[in-house]
Amino acid sequence: MKSTLFALSLLAAFTMSARALDDTCLNQLRSMVQSTIGPDVSIGQARVNRASVSGDTLVVDLAANYAHNTFTPELITQLKSRMLQASGVPAGTRHVQLTIAGDDVDNYFFNFDKRWSRRHAPFVSENDPARHYSKGLDGNIIAMWQSHGYYYEAGINHWEWQRPRLFETHEDLYPMSYVIPFVMPMLENAGAYVWNPRERDTHATEVIVDNDGGLAQCGYVETGGKCGWQDAGAGFAYKQRTYLDCQNPFASGTARQVEARRKPSSTATWSARVPEAGDYAVYISYKTLDNSVDDAQYTVNCAAGRRTFTVNQRMAGGVWVYLGTFPLKQGLNKDVVTLTNQSRCKHGVVTADAVKIGGGMGNIARTALPNTPENRKWAAAYDWHYTLQRDGVDYAPVVSGMPRYVEGARYFLQWSGFPDSVYTVSRGLTDYADDFRSRSEWVNYLSGGSQANPAQQHGLHVPLDLSMAFHTDAGVTAGDRIVGTQSIYRSNHFGNYADGTPRIISRRLAEMVNAQLVADMRAQFEPHWTDRGLTQENLYEIRVPQVPGMLLEYLSHQNFADMRYGLDPNFIFASSRAIYKGILRWIAARDHRQVVVQPLPVQSFAIVPLGNARFKLTWTATPDSLEPTAMPKRYIVAERVGDNNGFAEIAIVDKPEYIVTVTDSLLHSYRVTALNDGGRSFPSETLSLGIAPRSKGMVMVVNGFTRLSAPDWVDDGDYCGFTDETDHGVPYVQGINYIGSQYERRRSAKWRDDDSGGWGNSHSDYEGKVVAGNTFDFPALHGASIMRAGYSFVSTSVKAVEQGVVDLKGFKLLDYIAGKQKETKNGRGYYPSRYKIFTPALRHALTAYCNGGGSVLLTGSYVASDVYDKAQPDTAEMAFTKQVLGYRWGCSQATVTGQAYVLSTPFKMIAGGARLAFNQQLSDKWYCVESPDAVYSAGDRSVAFMRYAENNKQAGILCNRGSYRTAVVGFPFESIVDENVRDTLMSQLLQYLDSK
Repeated sequence: MKSTLFALSLLAAFTMSARALDDTCLNQLRSMVQSTIGPDVSIGQARVNRASVSGDTLVVDLAANYAHNTFTPELITQLKSRMLQASGVPAGTRHVQLTIAGDDVDNYFFNFDKRWSRRHAPFVSENDPARHYSKGLDGNIIAMWQSHGYYYEAGINHWEWQRPRLFETHEDLYPMSYVIPFVMPMLENAGAYVWNPRERDTHATEVIVDNDGGLAQCGYVETGGKCGWQDAGAGFAYKQRTYLDCQNPFASGTARQVEARRKPSSTATWSARVPEAGDYAVYISYKTLDNSVDDAQYTVNCAAGRRTFTVNQRMAGGVWVYLGTFPLKQGLNKDVVTLTNQSRCKHGVVTADAVKIGGGMGNIARTALPNTPENRKWAAAYDWHYTLQRDGVDYAPVVSGMPRYVEGARYFLQWSGFPDSVYTVSRGLTDYADDFRSRSEWVNYLSGGSQANPAQQHGLHVPLDLSMAFHTDAGVTAGDRIVGTQSIYRSNHFGNYADGTPRIISRRLAEMVNAQLVADMRAQFEPHWTDRGLTQENLYEIRVPQVPGMLLEYLSHQNFADMRYGLDPNFIFASSRAIYKGILRWIAARDHRQVVVQPLPVQSFAIVPLGNARFKLTWTATPDSLEPTAMPKRYIVAERVGDNNGFAEIAIVDKPEYIVTVTDSLLHSYRVTALNDGGRSFPSETLSLGIAPRSKGMVMVVNGFTRLSAPDWVDDGDYCGFTDETDHGVPYVQGINYIGSQYERRRSAKWRDDDSGGWGNSHSDYEGKVVAGNTFDFPALHGASIMRAGYSFVSTSVKAVEQGVVDLKGFKLLDYIAGKQKETKNGRGYYPSRYKIFTPALRHALTAYCNGGGSVLLTGSYVASDVYDKAQPDTAEMAFTKQVLGYRWGCSQATVTGQAYVLSTPFKMIAGGARLAFNQQLSDKWYCVESPDAVYSAGDRSVAFMRYAENNKQAGILCNRGSYRTAVVGFPFESIVDENVRDTLMSQLLQYLDSK
């Protein structure tokens, strides 16, 4: 601020004596400034407001938009030096006073001096040493949220979305497809604890276990010796199905406390009945007292085993505290959470309250405020009179009817126990404003009383390191231009945060995240990705929080050129990784720490038998061309056995291999996670093995379904958009941003209002529904049917086959999973397409395998069309399918009913007349097979054995080459809904393939 005042006073002092520069010089200065703005940076043309010389100083004031540019002290030093060389600048001019809209350019720089470094007490930390990372984000605490959400609009007395339905999503859902499955887990995989003011669990199921009973499950049990549990005062109780405004569930019950001891002598346990197996968020709660311990010991007993945590109960008492996401089994999960009174704190107490599992349905019932004189006066102050009740309208509190994770932050914060001063600043007048305001008030209440926010004593004492709001923006461009990325911060006139940290530090956060995003997207997807720079805006989400923060407007959800990338899970993953890296680098710079980026998931995973019940797991590290530090140092091997839905970590190894011994007849599944000093990767694909009793032989299952994709799309002049009737795309594990098919594909269609958004308009029949995607776990499903057919099996990734890691010669039968694999364009196509089924390396491996007498089962949606249905089909690929595998293409989109039947053939082991159903609808259990192929026989050695019931088009063929056999089906085996039908079909096909 002082330098700004100096700059203004200097300009004023020089007004009388300064000599204006001529137009030639001004144009040179403009060109010099413009040259410091990079390509595809969309901040407008550089402008010089005024330039003059006074004494030996060149005084230049730039237009405000130059502050949107990313510049460094070194770049500005160079620019000043060049400015002194401009023609028209008098000889003897030695200094440059450079300002931006009157503010000294030096105000925009932040020197990461050590006095701004931050060290604070940990909050929640896992006790496993393998989950602590010396060069990651160990112990850092981050507040993050994803834009808007479903909300109650009092003016029209119903719930609605805050943004229009365009390009098969809207902003209320789209940003969460980054934040929930990717950004937050990446930060957590680096060691950070991440708060979110919205529900992060997408299950409609919610289980509450509490000492006060009520509507909660009665699974709470206390044990105690000399140290018995006692009442700790007010706490949570689940006494009503819905909650009205200002009702706090954490004020209607009781909490419990016990004296802390160095050796555990008392426990509290929570057992829960879960209606369906799955991965569930587990939340704990407790009460913060004057003598609360900072090291309460919690254990989660889940399907993956036991995991233990240390929780600082001096922070965040009286609200839901996310502990982690864990696999839980269907039915009773006994002692799913255990808390002991063990602590190193003298004279301390451990407190306990309710446990929450899952996401649940929204339970906050809303209505408009009565039209009273007091409310009219309050509404008039903000021009919110339209939100009050109107005469003649029947008002009754109403819930959203939607899963809680799609609702705005305002409602989850109420359910989580935060005071009404946090979630309804408007005192119930307008949920729209309360939603975005509550996120900032929540940040301050969380951090209040901590070293991060010492000025606000009323709070939860959580020392937040930063806050980040993730939004997408509006805007449509003509043609194929990207709207792109903008990062927003607020310096409040170059002031300070509550702890004295200069607010301009948030510009560095915005700059580092923005630069990482733009660089990574240009390197991997779109070389001309637009950088809209850094802006200061007077927005509540960045103006009010008292910790460093930023608001990201990543891309335009209204612009097809952006969303063509934006619906691709690969793009979402890479973007999320860039955000995590930007945050990592900012915290490391602030705290003067080294940076190591967590590894990418491993590749070329394979399982091969060694004999004597021993199997070798091998894999390779995935190099990150953008991050040389991201190489693994160690690997975690995890195993799932039988019907258990959890992976237990069984080994940490230094080399990319591990030998397992399997002596039972259960199905064993494995995945690998890479580790380094910066964190852990996402898990690998899942491979499985199984030994059948009295085995008929060993089958190799090859997982060739690796595709992740946006929906199909078309761009043909005025007709443009997503065409998910042919392919909805493939989400990573599950999709949470899909709302329905795009029905308005005319570019010329104009926006009229949020319900009639013009080009991009989409249906809404899937809002709030989870859509199944590629789980990378289909070898287990295939393998289960193979084992029930009497065969043993192992499995491998297709990459291991292509690279020659796996020698197929040792297996007489091969089951190839093609799923929805097909060649897919990468955005507009600047970078190569991906996911072709039959690469040259795979064709070579399968040809050699068949020529050696190996028989092949191939199933998938695009096994024929991916080869033939192209403008210029590859003759070598077509020859391979005809001459080696014995089939050719009939047509795409062969049926819409998902029904097929088996024909009678000369091969009597395959019983004719059987009917089967496969999934052709979006669902949360099975991925959708929109476009199954009709596959025809190629040559007289092939016969049809299956047809689609709708139209009798061929659905499958059998080919007998003498020395080997093949069976090809035009839809994925794993999409067959009935397990018994899958087992029967697999048994018959294996018998056929094994009868040569």
